[in-house]
Amino acid sequence: MDYKSPTTQFSFDVNSNTTFKKDDCNYINTLSIKELNTLENTSLLDIFLSRSNVVEPHYHQNAAELIYCISGAAVVSLINPFTNELLHFPVTPGQVANVPQGWWHYEVATVDCTHLLAIFNAPVPEVILGSDLLTITPANVLAHTYCLNEAKVKDTLAPVKPGTFIGPPADCCEPGKAEGANAAHANNMAPYTYPQAPQPLQPFGYQPAPVHGYYGQPYVQQYHGQPYVQPYPGLQTAAGPAGNV
Repeated sequence: MDYKSPTTQFSFDVNSNTTFKKDDCNYINTLSIKELNTLENTSLLDIFLSRSNVVEPHYHQNAAELIYCISGAAVVSLINPFTNELLHFPVTPGQVANVPQGWWHYEVATVDCTHLLAIFNAPVPEVILGSDLLTITPANVLAHTYCLNEAKVKDTLAPVKPGTFIGPPADCCEPGKAEGANAAHANNMAPYTYPQAPQPLQPFGYQPAPVHGYYGQPYVQQYHGQPYVQPYPGLQTAAGPAGNV
């Protein structure tokens, strides 16, 4: 980087780079080295959510993600691929949850006007979305692999659109039903703390987050199967131009 060059950039208005927008309350702004050329190995997503909206299940194949809650409240859920556990961590203003590189995760807003900052240790965050995997994988492969009815698989997955990013979609085919279900889902996200023995500090100053359980289920849920990780270049998702983040 030539810091004497007239093209050197030291500031940028992240509000001017909205890469996904569901509506005025649910959208994502992005900052990467493409917008600010002095960033080096840092990038971020500025995420705004209303209650019960979800940053869809996904993983980042090139970066870890530190999620900082600016306002509102959310639950960050992730699968630990070394233990096959589904873990849930609530964040409120000033709190963070860390998602290691390549780990399957999602975020659910539990109140309106939730504002999250997702910080990445990569110049450009890459992502593979659950909606892309569901729409790209042939229905007959899913049906055959898991002994399912192919017609029902096709019917169930037909509404799924690649590049969903924030769900449920604005044009959800059953808005009344979805709204009620999402409200109930958010109401069930009040944390319940399960007792645990004190844990020693891990190397490099990392300390495990406190144990919590959600959705009326035990804190640890078994997940049978490892996350699928493959390299994928650029900001695009596995679906190609449909992705923006």
